[in-house]
Amino acid sequence: MRFNLKSMSFEDLVALRDNLEQVISQKATAARQDLEEKLAALESLTGVRRGPKRRGVLAGTKVAPKYHNPRDRSQTWSGRGRTPLWLQAMLKQGHKLEEFAIRATAAIVKPAAKRTKGKKRGPKKAK
Repeated sequence: MRFNLKSMSFEDLVALRDNLEQVISQKATAARQDLEEKLAALESLTGVRRGPKRRGVLAGTKVAPKYHNPRDRSQTWSGRGRTPLWLQAMLKQGHKLEEFAIRATAAIVKPAAKRTKGKKRGPKKAK
């Protein structure tokens, strides 16, 4: 079947385009289903399952930051992955990594002593 596209009206060309898009979409869906069925048959023969790759139990979990930029406290680094540029520059200047460590507030602030109800305790008396 041959079409003389130059002699067709605008409406006919738009209708032809719409029909082509619909047929192409149907054929692509059918081809994909056929390939998925073939792949499933091969997987059942080989025992190999496809699916997302597992990268580890903790993949994607967030980690608390361990280091911060003293010039901009919003820039932090957990110590994992690529070293940030601000830290690379500071280390090149001779700074030590420990200088940028975020100290846990619980380690700095000591918990208050527990108060007991009842009698007050004063200094111990010598016996």
